[in-house]
Amino acid sequence: MARTKSQSFSSFTDFAEVYASLTSADNFEHGFTETIVESRLSIAAEPTDAEMPDPEQARLCIEEIISAIFRLTQESRLEEYAQSLAWGFVNSFHVVAGRIDRAEDQAAQELGDLARAFDPSEVYQSQVEEQQQLCQSLAEARAALEAMRDHAGEVYRIETGRPFNTTRGSRTSGPLSASQIEAIDWLKAREAEKHFEHNPKGVNILVSGGPWEDCDMVFQRLDAIRERYPNMALHTGARWTGIEQIASDWAANRGIPIVLWRLKKDMGSRAAFYRNEQWNRTKFAEALIGENTHVQVDLARKLRARNVPLHILRKNEQNGGQGPRTVTETRAEGRHFTSRDREPLIVPDQPRQWA
Repeated sequence: MARTKSQSFSSFTDFAEVYASLTSADNFEHGFTETIVESRLSIAAEPTDAEMPDPEQARLCIEEIISAIFRLTQESRLEEYAQSLAWGFVNSFHVVAGRIDRAEDQAAQELGDLARAFDPSEVYQSQVEEQQQLCQSLAEARAALEAMRDHAGEVYRIETGRPFNTTRGSRTSGPLSASQIEAIDWLKAREAEKHFEHNPKGVNILVSGGPWEDCDMVFQRLDAIRERYPNMALHTGARWTGIEQIASDWAANRGIPIVLWRLKKDMGSRAAFYRNEQWNRTKFAEALIGENTHVQVDLARKLRARNVPLHILRKNEQNGGQGPRTVTETRAEGRHFTSRDREPLIVPDQPRQWA
C-alpha cells in the first residue's frame, strides 16, 4: 500500500493521480513562452533560433529526479540525507535564476544608458538592437528557471511535508507556491512602493515561537485568522523548525506570501530582542505566539501594549491537552504532521494571556 503524508491508497495508480494533482502546474508552460525569434544570452554569443525546452518534459523531469532521490535512499543508511539532497537540487534552480536575474538587470541598465545617449549612426542602432535582444533572452531564461524552481519546490513540499526555503535572498513566485520575502526587501519596497512582489498588499499576521509538534493546532488557528483576513501576509522569524516551520508549510499550502525576518547575527544574544523591537514598529492585525523563551514573552508584552490581538499557544495544550509526545508515541499512532485537510477552529474574541 502506498501512502502520502495524509492519505492512504490501495494502488500506485491512485497514488500517481493524487500526486500529479498535488504538484499540478497550471501556469508552468507560460514560463517557457518564446517572446523573440532568436535568442542570445551574451553580447559575445551568436544568436540562435533553438526552441525552448518542452514544458511537459521539463515538468516530468523535475518530478522524476526529486522522487528518485527519495526512492534511492529509502530505508537505507543515507535516508537521513534525502531531504538535504533534494533541497540542494531545488536550490540550484534558485541560484541560477538569481544569477540570470542579476545579468538581466545589468543588461537593462546598459540598454537604458544606450537609449539616453542617442546616436543616429547604424552602429548605434545595431548596438541597441543587440542589447534589447539580450534583455529579452535573459528574461525568457529567467522565467523558465523560475517556473522550474517553483515546481521543484512544490514537489519537494509534497515529498517532505515542508516548504522549500532558500538560505538567503527573496523568492517571489507565481501561483505555484507562496512567496518568501526577506524582511529587508519588504521594508525597502514598503518605503519605496515600487516592487509589488516584495511588498504584499495584505494584512500582516505574525507567527513566532520555537519547538512545536501539533500541526493541527497551528493550522486551525491560522485557518481561522485567514477567514477574517483572506488577503493576509504571514510574517515569521525565518526559523525552519517548530511552530514557524509549521506556519510556513501552512502558508505554502494556502498560497499565502511569507515575509522572513532573519536575525542579525552580528548582534549576538541581542539579535532576537532587536527583531522584537522591529516587529513592535510594524502594523500587525494579529499575532500567534508559541510558548518558548523570554524572547516570546518580551514580544507578547510589546504587542499587547499596542493592543495587538494575541493568540498564545502553550506547549501543554498540544495533542488535545496531553502536551508534547515522544517520537515513539507519535510513530505508534501513525500520525502525519503534514495533513492538509483541517477544520477551522473558532478563536475567542478575547486574546489569551500568559499564565
